[in-house]
Amino acid sequence: MSVIRRVLSVAMVAALMLGAGVVARAVALDEDRAAVIAELQSLAQSTRTAQMRTDHLEGAIAIAEKDTAARAAVLEVRPAFVAEITALRVAMEGADGKIDTSAHRAAAMSAQESVLAERKNPATVIAATATVHALIDRVGQDIGSWEAAQYAAPSGPAWSSSGPDGFARVRAALDRVGGGGVGLYESASCAGGTAPACANSSGYIKYRADIVDWSVDRLNWAMAHELAHIYQFRVWGALTSSDVYYSSFGGDPEFLANCMAVVRGYPGSIGCDSEQQSWASGIWVGAVR
Repeated sequence: MSVIRRVLSVAMVAALMLGAGVVARAVALDEDRAAVIAELQSLAQSTRTAQMRTDHLEGAIAIAEKDTAARAAVLEVRPAFVAEITALRVAMEGADGKIDTSAHRAAAMSAQESVLAERKNPATVIAATATVHALIDRVGQDIGSWEAAQYAAPSGPAWSSSGPDGFARVRAALDRVGGGGVGLYESASCAGGTAPACANSSGYIKYRADIVDWSVDRLNWAMAHELAHIYQFRVWGALTSSDVYYSSFGGDPEFLANCMAVVRGYPGSIGCDSEQQSWASGIWVGAVR
């Protein structure tokens, strides 16, 4: 019995030692697992932090690239604005002593300030460029009206056989088509009397008495045509040196005057195509392209 008890005691001790080992290993495994989980959690947090930083950097880069592209677009259209401002300065220098350009100058300064302040929207610069271009046209038109009023006129009465009412009718037509500052006189001398009206290079228009009975549309066209010649005379040197003038209009001032009348909205019996109209429109503002 003592032997059996010893065997049982040894077995129990061995079992207890084995159980203790298993428990120790289980505890160690739990500790390792907890450490691994903690490490994984730390790694996951680091990954999330790194991703957030990456997303932030990518967003910042995207914003910077968009801002850079916008600035580049603005810079791309600025030279055209600078060119128009330079042309306006030249136009206003030519207006000294002739017309008041204070309003034009104020408008140009406002446009310039908007361009200097703009960083992102090229449309703002494009709109300002169009404004300055329109100011150049306006200055040219105002100078033209001033110059027309300065031209010498022939001596004698403005009318003879056409009478005051006939003269008033022709005068109204000339004013209607934009010739308010241009002198008007009755004369039978245009092309030896064969032409119903003609423009003088000194800046006035003569008409034959019988045109006072023409229809309103025909009279408007005639005055627009003759007014076109007045504007041609103002750029005559540049006009007769232009290759386009000869290639598109055959060097014919009458054809060009007809086309210029069309541009003003007073067509005659001879028209012109869109390209010719576009070119002819420049003569009205003193530009020979």
